Amino acid sequence: MNLNQITLPVNNMAHATKFYRKLGFLQIVDTPHYARFECPNGATFSLSLCENGQQHGVTIYFEYEQLDEWVTKLQSKGIIFTSLPEDKRYLWREAQLQDPSGNQIKLYWAGDNRLNPPWRVEISETS
Repeated sequence: MNLNQITLPVNNMAHATKFYRKLGFLQIVDTPHYARFECPNGATFSLSLCENGQQHGVTIYFEYEQLDEWVTKLQSKGIIFTSLPEDKRYLWREAQLQDPSGNQIKLYWAGDNRLNPPWRVEISETS
């Protein structure tokens, strides 16, 4: 299991993406409501737009190739999931749960699509 993805809520996508590019991160996904950045070691982090006063916290992602088997094992230990593994439109397979404090946790497998989705862009500070 690897921790290599976290999603941060933002209230202005344009300002947020510019800030993170200025810090030196390469933007690899660019939509009006979601952006993903690649770190030098291959980890990624994302920004998710919160609109109209919506509030949501950080979502932490743990990647594991044998996702379905892992979820089954965790269920056998009494872990309760808010959603079981399913294929998502963004080409990841993921399940969702919450920790005892209500923080969102996603267990997922994205394979090559985390760093190289079909809609990948490359926008840097110098672009």
